[in-house]
Amino acid sequence: MKASNYIVMEFLSRSVNEGFARSAVAAFAAQLDPTLEEIGDIKTAVSEAVTNAIVHAYPDTLGKVVVRARILEGGILEVTVRDWGRGIADVAKAREPLFTTGGAERSGMGFTIMESFMDTLRVTSKEGQGTKVVMRRRIAQRAGR
Repeated sequence: MKASNYIVMEFLSRSVNEGFARSAVAAFAAQLDPTLEEIGDIKTAVSEAVTNAIVHAYPDTLGKVVVRARILEGGILEVTVRDWGRGIADVAKAREPLFTTGGAERSGMGFTIMESFMDTLRVTSKEGQGTKVVMRRRIAQRAGR
């Protein structure tokens, strides 16, 4: 699918960068004139995806995280979060609610939250090579625009 506009951000896997990524994607998505609820959903999903990359991909070191957002035909926002960390051994298991490798302080709901706030969620990963999360959300045209 051809993109009419896109942005790409690269940053270190520091927790302070999660808020930046969330806000940058929300600002980019604003060109689709989403509702406040839609923006909130997008920000939450991006926050979960970036936090997963920071916490799980690089638990003992700093690494690179890349976030790409694209506007696709039909008012679709696509957000990709990519890392080159340790990867996920079993993606299907990791997508189960309450499953976590992050310790007792983690809820294990990241993928479930992303899936509930976005229209589609695709996760690909290879151990030792990293993970890619691709999320899409259609922003409906509102009357009077």
